[in-house]
Amino acid sequence: MKIESGQVVVMDYRVLNEAGDVLEHNAPGAPMVYLHGHRNILPALEAALAGKAEGEQLAVTLTPEQAYGARQEGAVDRVPIKYLVKPPKRIQPGSLVRVNTKDGARDAVVVKVGRFNVDLDSNHPYAGKTLTFELAIQTVRTATAEELSHGHSHGVAGSADYHD
Repeated sequence: MKIESGQVVVMDYRVLNEAGDVLEHNAPGAPMVYLHGHRNILPALEAALAGKAEGEQLAVTLTPEQAYGARQEGAVDRVPIKYLVKPPKRIQPGSLVRVNTKDGARDAVVVKVGRFNVDLDSNHPYAGKTLTFELAIQTVRTATAEELSHGHSHGVAGSADYHD
């Protein structure tokens, strides 16, 4: 089955920087699962996957503009620590954290730590980077009606294994 809109794609992935260092990857036995055609992944990555089939492997290199955008200098915000999602016990500069915003949880990098607040770089951690996504497509299946109505996948097998 080939990847097209309305299908659930299950794949292993690795994200590499220009030097070839692995920035992130899925855990063994825990593939990435997404609903194609519903902007659940980067649009340029979704476009590269269209028409691919189960068992295919590919490497897709995206410029910063195609991935997470250019870095915005001076994009630092002071945020009360209480707005961090599950903050580590000891927050340090350079730590990657998630912060609750009016638009949902966002990734940010800690620049400075105070007693009650943290200064966060609100650029995405990969902003300004050219990234290569190494992808191995495991399976492609038709989305359930529930997945289509929700606009995202409900796991490898559909609703039965999905937990919100």
